[in-house]
Amino acid sequence: MARVLFILKRKEDYNVDRDNHIGLSTGLYNSASFMNDMLNEMGIESKLVVVPDNNYIDREVTLFKPTHVIIEALWVVPQKFQILQKLHADVKWIIRLHSEMPFMAGEGMAMDWIAEYSCFKNLYIGVNAPRMMREVKNYLQIKHPGRIWDYRVMYLPNFYPQQYKTKKIDKSKEYIDIGCFGAVRPLKNHLLQAFAAIEFADKIGKKLRLHVNAGRIEMQGHASVNNLKSVFEHLYDQGHRLINHTWTPREQFLELCGQMDLGMQCNFSETFNIVGADLISQGVPLIGSTEIPWQAMGIRDATNSLDIAEGLEFAYKYPMLNVKINQMSMTHYTNKTKKIWYKQFKEN
Repeated sequence: MARVLFILKRKEDYNVDRDNHIGLSTGLYNSASFMNDMLNEMGIESKLVVVPDNNYIDREVTLFKPTHVIIEALWVVPQKFQILQKLHADVKWIIRLHSEMPFMAGEGMAMDWIAEYSCFKNLYIGVNAPRMMREVKNYLQIKHPGRIWDYRVMYLPNFYPQQYKTKKIDKSKEYIDIGCFGAVRPLKNHLLQAFAAIEFADKIGKKLRLHVNAGRIEMQGHASVNNLKSVFEHLYDQGHRLINHTWTPREQFLELCGQMDLGMQCNFSETFNIVGADLISQGVPLIGSTEIPWQAMGIRDATNSLDIAEGLEFAYKYPMLNVKINQMSMTHYTNKTKKIWYKQFKEN
């Protein structure tokens, strides 16, 4: 039977107090921990570790003796596997990608590393999005003519625990609280969503409190942050506010999500969107884009602020409809995920 070891790299800005001594407080860690818990609940022994860098991989593999090692995201230099495969010849290594190609374009070494990974035996590419899986397969098939990549590039979608709450929107408040959470980067589309939220709030006669995580700036997201701040500085006299929340452990973040009236994730590129799932899990209606694979209601055009504003208005009028349909859809999605992972690791 498989023994699975998830290995993540500790973030450079590791803070002991903030990150609970594990060195990570991100969506990537949450995603991997959900998978780890899911496998253990299904009777597949699994462990998750966070290491400072790739020099600690051998130690963790030696201690746990896994059959499969899943490296979460791109951080292990390909040359490292020349050493690791000699030390652990029977281990199947899986590099698990968490991004679609538009986001991956911002990772300057991504295509080079993926091509180099493909030259090692017992090294597989795991992808959590069908489009990205097809593109990676095609890339490697053309690089290595005549080799079959159906089993070397595998679909390993995200899982989300099904612990749902319900809540009611307090429409007597002066303010409307809208959460647009997640690291600030261009493909997250914060600025356009802010304009939609302002338009919606103005239409229903409320002051907007837009909640973001502007402390997590990635992939040249500083311009987005500056523009967001400028918009709300100029609308301060009208009562609209931008509220920045630092990244917190999951339990605290879920509490914050539960304080929102509505959520927005009308982003340009996603493979799952955990923060959107967090909002829905706390009973908060969500407006998102077609990029979120489990979303079934509240899907809007990420390039059209009017369409997003109208989506916010509809969700505000019928919040329970949005929440229940999206919770049901997420349950369906994650149940399929369990079957896919069970088949991959129970039978191999």
